[in-house]
Amino acid sequence: MLHNIFDSHSHYDDNRFDKDRDELLSGMLSSTVSYIMHASTDINSAQFGLELADKYQNIYTSVGIHPLDLDKLENDTLEKIEKIARENKKVKAIGEIGLDYHYEPFDKELQKKIFAKQVELANKLSLPVIVHLREATQDGMEILKKYKPKGVVHCFSGSAETASEVLKLGMYIGFTGVLTFKNSRKARRAASVVPLNRLLLETDCPYMAPEPFRGKRCDSRMISEIAKTAAEIYNLSPQEILDATCENAKVLYGIL
Repeated sequence: MLHNIFDSHSHYDDNRFDKDRDELLSGMLSSTVSYIMHASTDINSAQFGLELADKYQNIYTSVGIHPLDLDKLENDTLEKIEKIARENKKVKAIGEIGLDYHYEPFDKELQKKIFAKQVELANKLSLPVIVHLREATQDGMEILKKYKPKGVVHCFSGSAETASEVLKLGMYIGFTGVLTFKNSRKARRAASVVPLNRLLLETDCPYMAPEPFRGKRCDSRMISEIAKTAAEIYNLSPQEILDATCENAKVLYGIL
């Protein structure tokens, strides 16, 4: 049985887990899954992540405000993010932060401003960033090139050329179940340029379930299916992929 899974990006605060969250997490953490990173999207999500991290030894969390949650932005939000990050040892990243130009209307300048401020904060605290970029590659890369944070571009959907630019910054690249889809040639080509020591696997659960579970609620165990596809790309065994990506995430998030 495949094991040593590090789910580098998850959302277990989603209400789709309300009925069986603890049973699911305790079961997988005692078998196939070694570590889970909870990716926060706002202050409430970060508090939920801290509660999970307190309850489960091998769950860690981030703190940040997502570009689609800027309607929750208050005058002291960034100060709260900094305070949470400073005071909690299980906060291992600033995230999920970034740019998202998919849904109209959106305030491009506000998104860029808050993204940049959170990247600056991550650098100040010596924490990695968890970056979300959707239909905003050029603006996002400009900010990353300016501030040069350590971190990961998660749920990578860009080209192989963009992946190469991210790698030049020393960042990691995270792939979801999209990698397993039949029409995922772009994602597989991008993965093919990522060195094994800069690859992360993630679910973005409950979203992005891989084949053969596509359309169902995703959870961290399903990373084994993503690893099978990655194994084909890297000409390795799925377990070798899981071992490598687990180590990569531990290095990135400072988990010794």
